[in-house]
Amino acid sequence: MLFLFSKVMVTALVVVAVSEIAQRSDKWGGLIAALPLTTFLIISWMYFEGASAAKIGNHMRFTLFFVLPTLPMFLAFPYLIGRFGFPFALVAALLLTGVLMLGFNALYEQFGFKIF
Repeated sequence: MLFLFSKVMVTALVVVAVSEIAQRSDKWGGLIAALPLTTFLIISWMYFEGASAAKIGNHMRFTLFFVLPTLPMFLAFPYLIGRFGFPFALVAALLLTGVLMLGFNALYEQFGFKIF
């Protein structure tokens, strides 16, 4: 239970730190947010909890498969927020990401991978 609490606290501190940095500097906040901090935290927690190398490797592979269809959202969101506001941009970006994930799943299946 103590380990679970520690995981929550450390992870929360990282998210809050990035949020605070982003308030002060768009550039530094963006740079830090673009780093795979949560992925490194997750695989570190998996390692300390005794996950196998295969399990950690599979997590990284699926992370890559899911990152690719999310990238267009980073192009669409700045355009949409400036024209339609935050709520619309957020919903549209989420819908775009969902549609692209389904599309990428179909593409991945052509190469023998299935993410859903």
